[in-house]
Amino acid sequence: MFERLLRNRVLSLLLVAGGALAVLGLLAPGFLTAATLGSVWSSALVLLLLSLGLLPVLLTRNIDVSGGSMLGLSAAVLGLSLNAGLGLAPSIALGLLTGLGCGLLNGLLVVGLGVPSIVATLGTLGLYRGLMLIATGGRWIENLPQDLKALAARGALGISPLGLATIALAAGLALALATRRGQWVAAVGDNREAARHLGLPVRRIEALAFGWSGLCAAAAGLVYAAQIGFIPNQAGTGTELRAIAALVLGGVSLLGGSGTVAGAVVGVVFLTAVDTALVFLRVPAYWNDLIAGAVLLGVLLLDGRVRLALAARDRAARLRHGHAGRDGAR
Repeated sequence: MFERLLRNRVLSLLLVAGGALAVLGLLAPGFLTAATLGSVWSSALVLLLLSLGLLPVLLTRNIDVSGGSMLGLSAAVLGLSLNAGLGLAPSIALGLLTGLGCGLLNGLLVVGLGVPSIVATLGTLGLYRGLMLIATGGRWIENLPQDLKALAARGALGISPLGLATIALAAGLALALATRRGQWVAAVGDNREAARHLGLPVRRIEALAFGWSGLCAAAAGLVYAAQIGFIPNQAGTGTELRAIAALVLGGVSLLGGSGTVAGAVVGVVFLTAVDTALVFLRVPAYWNDLIAGAVLLGVLLLDGRVRLALAARDRAARLRHGHAGRDGAR
């Protein structure tokens, strides 16, 4: 039973996270409460949406490091539209379409022009951030309407409408990836040539994965604006790197073909819970990145050592069975 737990990345991370949170609960009384857990979930929404968008891209053995810039540009389009007097629904639609367009442009560069994904998205990272700064004149977007902020207000269950929408989106993505067509995404990342020989639309799958990443980044921009009530000119900066870290922590392979929505959710919530715990422990803010990075490295190193040990034991067991079979044949 314990060995099966160790072999499952999501379950083992849940075990580590549960133990860490239990210790933090002892060190910081009041941390393990329903209100705090609701706060952790609310704080995790932006990072979770970015991670859910990035997941199919990583599954296809690509990468997208422009997520934070797509978030910022989409949020800027949303905020400027609202301040120009456009209604909430059309403004949200414009913001989402902006993210989708940015993602499809990334896909065009990678799939259509053959630019390596890391190179293409490093370029568009600066492009989208520059467009945001030009559109806003380098100023913050303030005085956002109350009906936008209401979308981030917690309801009776302690979850906001945007929080419920994120849960629905995560569940929908998990179901989609579990279907026969959804499994094509991981198949492309596992072996692109084999997928092409099987007749899978590899280029279309990769392009759609980038489009999905842009759409989720725009949704993250919507949540970001609704939660804080304004849009700074550096909105989303660096969040794409945290999203990648959360996905790797949740068992998503950077080599493609392996990863789950459950792992993404657990990785994001774990990182967010660590940040929240540091506030409860009254750790100075400038220590946050150091401690969060150390925790991430510690968990990954421990997980790696355990998996290497299990793999070595499996190889030894196969060798023993092989020798036993040859001895029996004699």
